[in-house]
Amino acid sequence: MYTQPKDYRMYVAGEWTGGATESRIPATSPATGEETGTVPEGTREDVRRAVEAAQKAWPIWAARSAFERARAMERIADTIEERRQELAYTLALDQGKPLEAEAYDEVDELVVYFRMAAADATRLDGAMPPSVDGNKRIFLYRVPRGVVGTITPWNWPYTMPAEVIAPALASGNAVVWTPAPSTSICAVRLAECIVEAGLPPGLFNLVTGYGPVVGDEVAANPGTDAVAFIGSIATGERVARRAAGKALLLEMGGNGPVVVLEDADLERAARESILSAFLCAGQSCTAGELFLVHERVREEFLERLEAEITRKVRLGDPFDPATTMGPLNNESTAQKTDRHIADALEKGARLLCGGGRAEGFPTRLYYRPTVLDGVTQEMQIAREETFGPVVPVATITHESEALDVVNRSPYGLLSSVWTRDLARGLRFAEAVRTGWVNINASSNHWESHLPFGGRSGSRSGIGRVGGRHPMEIFTELKTVVADIG
Repeated sequence: MYTQPKDYRMYVAGEWTGGATESRIPATSPATGEETGTVPEGTREDVRRAVEAAQKAWPIWAARSAFERARAMERIADTIEERRQELAYTLALDQGKPLEAEAYDEVDELVVYFRMAAADATRLDGAMPPSVDGNKRIFLYRVPRGVVGTITPWNWPYTMPAEVIAPALASGNAVVWTPAPSTSICAVRLAECIVEAGLPPGLFNLVTGYGPVVGDEVAANPGTDAVAFIGSIATGERVARRAAGKALLLEMGGNGPVVVLEDADLERAARESILSAFLCAGQSCTAGELFLVHERVREEFLERLEAEITRKVRLGDPFDPATTMGPLNNESTAQKTDRHIADALEKGARLLCGGGRAEGFPTRLYYRPTVLDGVTQEMQIAREETFGPVVPVATITHESEALDVVNRSPYGLLSSVWTRDLARGLRFAEAVRTGWVNINASSNHWESHLPFGGRSGSRSGIGRVGGRHPMEIFTELKTVVADIG
């Protein structure tokens, strides 16, 4: 579909434009290694111009009815559906996801986010509490905050921006969005769909560039009234410091512990573990990154897991219909995976399959599906977020041991537990300190309308994405008192 690299533009103040300077960022496909285009290297001045335009636009948009804003979200969804093939192809080329196995699914979920925001906007209501004075009436209005600064990652370059942008726009805000540089062409394609909806100039802005410049300006600029960030813990903490005093939505890292108890259905657990570990080549904040398996079933679980990998995981060209796992998105992620595996092997882990990069592909980003046994808490792979296609297996002797490991972790995003005893699973879910728990389901089981985020006190973030829940952050209550006496 794309044969020649193209110079793409950002979208600021109602216009497709270059940046304040002539500098550009090259886009290279992780699948082919070829340059697919360039995007402007945005500056702080570009962000300031976008924020200024957004501040002028949002009061006009907020004054429109929720139903009118909802119709605009539906128009965006319609455009995405019309451009499904192009969007999926761009995702496979720019991010590396297999076209048939994953890319179309992400585009389809993207549609859901905008349609869901349209519906939720028309149900966003306030309250009329009683007054101490019989001659007074109290109205609580839920009103937009203003300009929502949005900073998003590269692993889900359509749906992660949408889970913030759609509810922000639908609830009456303007948006200034800066995406991850390595998937900026995906961002441009999504922006084109949003622009086609005919929003007021300045209401939606896309500024491409590097995070320490444009992302930092989005977070710190006094003209952004709320900041939404999805990405790594280290970057998220910097964003939080720079955005201090603003409404914040931070969805950061995790290490997705998957607990397999001695009474688990091992066939199902092994089958679903493929989805936990290898969806998006392991580059997911909900990926199973530490498998805590009871000693009584460890050997059988590992045998079943290896058989499932052999049968179902096909590493290869994202455009090959048979491929189920594509390349990693970038070299830094591949290097981190290299380091974690090497550290685990040096400290005594046993390599059962995979263990490194695959040969014979156009780039060095294709990584073999890997299983490590004998993982301990002294290893980096057990304590940190790897973000690669690895199943690190640690042995437990009791479910209390698994609870202790998970609850002592600095992460608190998501966990999964496998047991045939539903009451046992529910007790585990209530005791474990993660914001989301799946019982007898993959750690990557996700439903876009449900609230998702890190537990209180963890380094996995604050607030919730999913459905109407971001609207609670992107709007605030206004109290109005009327004397009718």
